[in-house]
Amino acid sequence: MLGCAIADELYRRYPQLPEGKLTRLRASLVRAEALAELARELGLPALVRLGEGELSAAPEPRASILADALEALVGAIFVDGGYAAARSSVLQVFGERLARLDPEQPAKDPKTELQERLQGEHRPLPVYRLLTVHGAAHRQSFEVACVVGELSARGSGSSRQRAEQDAARAMLEQLGA
Repeated sequence: MLGCAIADELYRRYPQLPEGKLTRLRASLVRAEALAELARELGLPALVRLGEGELSAAPEPRASILADALEALVGAIFVDGGYAAARSSVLQVFGERLARLDPEQPAKDPKTELQERLQGEHRPLPVYRLLTVHGAAHRQSFEVACVVGELSARGSGSSRQRAEQDAARAMLEQLGA
């Protein structure tokens, strides 16, 4: 529901933009990290009840839990008040972020940015290799290497995807992006 309301609003604001740019703009707003940040601003961490395992791991809910809580809140508004109420709530909560968007410079995640840069320079595409996984199943951390030719950069994160994004970010820094 949340992604639908954001996509709807972006299309209304920027009907001239190609689908790919609209998709990137939407993704920049509804990715887990952005939703978790917004959930923190709304004070959701104080309202989320955690199980004992989560409480022992960290005093505040993980970003993925906060993102899910925000999505659940929007879903509850939708169930209770319908699409118009949910859309209105989403636009109110995302208002400042929507106003700050630059449709000509949609945010790209580091992996996409790295791949597009390498393709533009006719260089080999990156290869991501899982190096290590640490921790219990419910609280793992991953370390990944991003390899481009002879260059290598490392990244870490709470999921393999986040570790790959971190490694791509490090590679972009290494390449002077």
